[in-house]
Amino acid sequence: MARLPRLTLPGQPHHVIQRGNNRQAIFIDNADRERLLTLWAEQAPRFDVALHAYVLMDNHFHLLATPATADGLPKFMQAVGRSYVRAFNDRHGRSGTLWEGRYRATVLQAERYLLPCMVYLDLNPVRAGLVAEARDFAWSSHHHYVGLRTDRFLSPHPLYWTLGNTPFAREAAYVDRVRTGISTRDQQVLTESTLQGWAAGDDHFVAQLQAVTGRRLVKSRAGRRPLAQG
Repeated sequence: MARLPRLTLPGQPHHVIQRGNNRQAIFIDNADRERLLTLWAEQAPRFDVALHAYVLMDNHFHLLATPATADGLPKFMQAVGRSYVRAFNDRHGRSGTLWEGRYRATVLQAERYLLPCMVYLDLNPVRAGLVAEARDFAWSSHHHYVGLRTDRFLSPHPLYWTLGNTPFAREAAYVDRVRTGISTRDQQVLTESTLQGWAAGDDHFVAQLQAVTGRRLVKSRAGRRPLAQG
């Protein structure tokens, strides 16, 4: 079955996953990780992409971002991807591809899934058994949102600001959200929708998106259509 065109819509938050080819490591050391973050900081303004949250795992990364234009996110990912691979290959004396084909991404209904997606990213290292708590992992946006570090290239989504009237209140509220975690159902939706390219949201949200794109946004239901009754 042919792969659907990637779903990219301006003004909507997107959850992005980029994996290493054959699940190989895309970061050998912290200098590699710093290089990717630097490229994000350089290229996001160029392509008018707001970066909200991230996590860097050994063989893949997640990114939560909102592009202002229809082609902003693909161009951003292409520019970053090419520059990073060149730098990675030069540093480590290798050649050839690094990525597992094209990146995976989907559009999220902000009111329903944006904050859960941020928590999902923060807890990825915990689920992988790398750390006991999200705050123990240095290579995610968690430290930024709980007041332990400032990642200047990040643009908090407006929904984050609704968590409290002061920085301390927002940070405390976000800590509570991460501590509570997300449901198994939300985790499944955020994973599968991104890997498959389906929109993540309720029926009304999907219908609104369908009105502005001819691309199929949800998984087809199994089984044949019932025969028309004559």
